Amino acid sequence: MKKLFLLPIFSILLLTLNAQSQNRNRPTNWPDSIYSGKQGGFHVQGVAVDQKNGYVYFSFTDKLIKMDLSGKLIGSVTGFVGHLGDLDFNTDDGKIYGSLEYKNDAIGNGIKKALGMQDTHETGFYIAIFDGSRITRPDMNAETEDLLRTVYLPEVVSDYEAEVQVGDTVRPHRFACSGIDGVAFAPAIGSSAMHKKYLYVAYGIYGDTDRNDNDYQILLTYDISHWNNYAKPLSQDQLHHSGPKKPLEKYFIKTGSTNYGIQNLAYDPNSGNLFAAVYRGTKASFPNYDLFVIDGHQKPIESQITLGNDKIKAKTLSLLQAGPQDTKTGIRGWHFPWGATGLCPLGDGLFYISHNEKTKDGQQQSTLYLYKWVGSTEQAFIRDK
Repeated sequence: MKKLFLLPIFSILLLTLNAQSQNRNRPTNWPDSIYSGKQGGFHVQGVAVDQKNGYVYFSFTDKLIKMDLSGKLIGSVTGFVGHLGDLDFNTDDGKIYGSLEYKNDAIGNGIKKALGMQDTHETGFYIAIFDGSRITRPDMNAETEDLLRTVYLPEVVSDYEAEVQVGDTVRPHRFACSGIDGVAFAPAIGSSAMHKKYLYVAYGIYGDTDRNDNDYQILLTYDISHWNNYAKPLSQDQLHHSGPKKPLEKYFIKTGSTNYGIQNLAYDPNSGNLFAAVYRGTKASFPNYDLFVIDGHQKPIESQITLGNDKIKAKTLSLLQAGPQDTKTGIRGWHFPWGATGLCPLGDGLFYISHNEKTKDGQQQSTLYLYKWVGSTEQAFIRDK
């Protein structure tokens, strides 16, 4: 009788301990929403969450803000005259990584004009690395306070400044590269080794409808193990050129053209896939989805792709075989109105997704809402309330 009595108790104890262990790794206290507050004239570009310490970071183009999960402002970093874009939090070093652009196009010059700055002539694309523990009060200066380092990406500058022959015309910007935006830490795509994370950086890509070399999204992969050797303080009057000569890999994903490429890139450890939110393109020959999911389990494929009038060898990645499929191109994705201004996986299929809005007095703001990934033919996400 004792054995019969102890067995159920022992089983219950094991189940209880197992449930407690799972709950320790499961986000159960996420607020349904987090409001950024009014943040000036530039819209939100990306968000990142420090799950361990309970902070959320927003990029608002010319500044970074740090809040707790209740929406209380902890601090901010200001003084950028470039374009601070998408963000990701690196759990290995506790730093926030973001894309940072300095360029002379409609976006770059529009930012400088709004800030009352003169146009500059040097182009620079960087990864900005913030030490969040040093962001302790509002309006900390990006250049003069010791909280930010930057790493230069010459591969992007090379493609941005190159010219290509498209038909009978010489066009600026190889691959229609407009710079960088989406950033994410993820394991090697198609590999079973999940312990090591790499930094993935997505190109911005001009959405011109009259060229044929802008129908692929582009991801660069970097091993940041030795990036302390490159990282320098930000000096916007004299841009530095300290950075790795080449990425480890350069990947192409056929999605059809978009307007400015992958705006937000996010790795979801729950599914093992990379989520890419875009401003939809306008070419009639493509489905022009807002959201694509890159299959993190499929190995890269050696392919040939079109570059202007030429064919080049390239490594291509596969889109997840889920969701709606365009019958003409075979491209799969989702029409989903949010995510291009902030997309952050939290685990267990949960995401914070930014709903950006401009107030009547011209102030930009964002509210992060909690969503659950569905990935069905009918819908990508549902609100988790």
